[in-house]
Amino acid sequence: MILHNLLSITFALIIDRLIGDPPTWPHPVKMIGSLILRLERFLNKGNHRKAKGIVLLVLILVIVFLVTWGIVLAAYQIHSILGIAVEAMLIATTIAQKGLKEAALGVYQPLKDGDMEKAKQRVSMIVGRDTANLDESEITRATVETVAENCSDGITAPLFWACIGGAPLAMVYRAVNTCDSMVGYKNDQYLYFGWASARFDDVVNWIPSRLTGFCMMMANHSNILSKRQALSQLRQEAKKHPSPNSGWGEAAVAILLGVQLGGVNYYKGIKSERERMGQAIHQLQKEHIIQTNRIMTHTVWLFFILLWIGGGCIALTSTWS
Repeated sequence: MILHNLLSITFALIIDRLIGDPPTWPHPVKMIGSLILRLERFLNKGNHRKAKGIVLLVLILVIVFLVTWGIVLAAYQIHSILGIAVEAMLIATTIAQKGLKEAALGVYQPLKDGDMEKAKQRVSMIVGRDTANLDESEITRATVETVAENCSDGITAPLFWACIGGAPLAMVYRAVNTCDSMVGYKNDQYLYFGWASARFDDVVNWIPSRLTGFCMMMANHSNILSKRQALSQLRQEAKKHPSPNSGWGEAAVAILLGVQLGGVNYYKGIKSERERMGQAIHQLQKEHIIQTNRIMTHTVWLFFILLWIGGGCIALTSTWS
């Protein structure tokens, strides 16, 4: 079965590379988001908000798993090739390498053309911070941080869970991620109701984020530090991020590029400051967006190879047993 998963992952990456996520196509994540919204309106009121938030998370994950598992099982019962094809298409909807790369290039191009207003508008579509007063360096930082963080959330983490449990677990991962993005906020409305979604998102990303940070360091070269020096700094820098997982990708990119990420952001006019990661050997410039995309591409390739090596070993061990 794990070989089926690996084949499905391979074809999913090809599908994502070729077509990505066409905006006019129906997308499972949109359906999951609609279901979350309906349940949230029904459950997020009155007392016992934390318990109700757990109920929402469990319901979403059970529904997503059973529906995906049913579709995949039906396909495999017809033919194994159809099963692999269906899984590949489903897994492809959980990853966004092409979309992430194009979104970053969508910010880089107007910066290259000197069109700051268009660059601000483009970057506002991929980050939650205020962008109206950002200069080129801050627009670049926002874009680099987005690519660095989402390399795990948007690509390697769903691939990791797909390797373990095929399309059903990849889709469950994406459902957890969607729950966190919709209700996992620390504000009056979601502080208790979104607690379970936020905590479980931390759990499912714990291993993939660290593997991704490691792959970033091993698949890419720093002109400033040796591999050993870069790896020794990774954990220390990653801990500076308020998220237990997001810092690994951002810290790795900061170390590789010799730039500093983090700092002051504004959200709806409210100042937010987090500790800076990396050393400001170079000032952030638009070319760092291209370099970050390259880091992402190399990282995904190494991660994919490691999945095949690990999955292949497990498959051989199972056969011998």
